[in-house]
Amino acid sequence: MAKKGNRVQVIMECTEHKNSGMPGTSRYITTKNRKNTPERIELKKFNPILKKMTVHKEIK
Repeated sequence: MAKKGNRVQVIMECTEHKNSGMPGTSRYITTKNRKNTPERIELKKFNPILKKMTVHKEIK
């Protein structure tokens, strides 16, 4: 029987792009360990529309 893992897929969305009002979105899909990090994560990722590194927060 397969055991249930603690890793879940999460969607990261750019906060700067969201506030700028420009069309489009910058989103990334990654995984996190639910047991070690129960809170929402923030990572610096590249936003191709703004062409710079920005803070991406977990949504949903």
